[in-house]
Amino acid sequence: MSVKQATMEEIAEANERLRSASPQAVLRWAAERFHPRLLMATAFGAEGCCIIHMLAEIQPATTVINLETGYQFPETLELRERIKQKYGIEVEFIRPELTVAEYEAEHGGPLYSHRPDQCCYDRKVLPLRLAVERIAPLAWISAIRKDQTTDRGKADVVQWDAKFNLVKLNPLLNWTKKDVWGFIHKNDVPYNPLHDRDYPSIGCWPCTRPVAEGEDDRAGRWAGKVKKECGLHVIEVKDGEGI
Repeated sequence: MSVKQATMEEIAEANERLRSASPQAVLRWAAERFHPRLLMATAFGAEGCCIIHMLAEIQPATTVINLETGYQFPETLELRERIKQKYGIEVEFIRPELTVAEYEAEHGGPLYSHRPDQCCYDRKVLPLRLAVERIAPLAWISAIRKDQTTDRGKADVVQWDAKFNLVKLNPLLNWTKKDVWGFIHKNDVPYNPLHDRDYPSIGCWPCTRPVAEGEDDRAGRWAGKVKKECGLHVIEVKDGEGI
């Protein structure tokens, strides 16, 4: 039987029912409702690794992708291999049309220092949109927590994502950093070793630095700039749609 797109009424009902549910309960509902047209996008952050661990038990055939911008840390790329070895889940790399060398040659050098929004759009947002068109999911899983940024604080556990025209699931929305690391240590979940070197939030290496004691976890992302999001989780439409 083919999987049908969810209605706004179904999304609202599911969000109301699952807003306080465990991440596993949210993922079980998502797998039952949307698989095989269920997608997870991960940057291999601590939260994403927790979800991959859960999916390995709930629905290991879920399609999982990573936006390989060409600027990721070597430690991040190595983590993909450790996840494959432990769970048998091979995360698919989604790459931009141009390599880093081609991209920087086209623009006369890197854009991340003076036009980071354009760089993120070209190497993250646009490739994800093209991947969504190709994979044609009806729902995608995100690992955001509402205590991370203002935009993320306005998200729902189950919501409509106007940016990509599909259902967005945020199973870890109500978790804290303590919840994440408690789960990792209890379940021996593979994680990026940069977390042990004062990198609580890890993106591309040119735009990520370690944080000092007392700083916000995302202070190391685009440090010195107002920008705190790559564009995948910001609000583009009023009333919360598009987060």
